[in-house]
Amino acid sequence: MPTKKDHEGENGNSHTLQLIIDGVKYSWPHQYITGKEIRTLAGIADDKIIYLVIKKPWEDELITDDVRVDLARPSIEHFVSKPKDHRVHILVNGRKKEWEKATISFWEVVKLAFPEVIENGRTAYTVTYDKGPKENSKGTMTKGDVVYVKNEMVFNVTATDKS
Repeated sequence: MPTKKDHEGENGNSHTLQLIIDGVKYSWPHQYITGKEIRTLAGIADDKIIYLVIKKPWEDELITDDVRVDLARPSIEHFVSKPKDHRVHILVNGRKKEWEKATISFWEVVKLAFPEVIENGRTAYTVTYDKGPKENSKGTMTKGDVVYVKNEMVFNVTATDKS
């Protein structure tokens, strides 16, 4: 398993790449690292999410366990972990709503738009979203879908009577 050595691998191998996770410098022997490998390397618990720190004006990038990050870019990549339950504001049909989870399901969005909704089979709901994170920046949700959320993400929900 890779160690926290600063500049060289175990046998003086200088082909390792550097990364910083929660303020600690690590070496990694490969060009790419996955979110799961970052989690293992730094001992990050499953109740936290990992972000790649991006310089402003861009936003930090959510790194899920299966996302691969190229460490051979010109600067050292910095990662931070944060509690999974986080508070963001999303816009649902133009109204600001507070959301405390990293993801949101189709029905959770519908219920934010129409609090009295009852799944009766007579009404069809269409959910579109925009300004989301890299994993799902924009698109359409259908029953059963779950997407990652970020602050100021926009959802539009319409209800159509099937009669």
